[in-house]
Amino acid sequence: MMDSKELVLFIARSLVDNPDAVTVVESDSPGALTLELRVAPEDMGKVIGKQGRIAKSIRAVLKAATIKEPKPIFLEIV
Repeated sequence: MMDSKELVLFIARSLVDNPDAVTVVESDSPGALTLELRVAPEDMGKVIGKQGRIAKSIRAVLKAATIKEPKPIFLEIV
């Protein structure tokens, strides 16, 4: 089973033209886990999508995959 970081990496690398530039950094706080997704500037639109639809979809898949985790997991695209 993939952990949340690997899942986000897999999805993002599947979407972009430059998969080597994709990184995910975990920030763990007492109340939640935050994943910061970074992609190449020219691939930002592919990850966000029109009106943020792809970003919302990635967050929905992440939420569904981590529903049993004790802390909520948030995704930030920076």
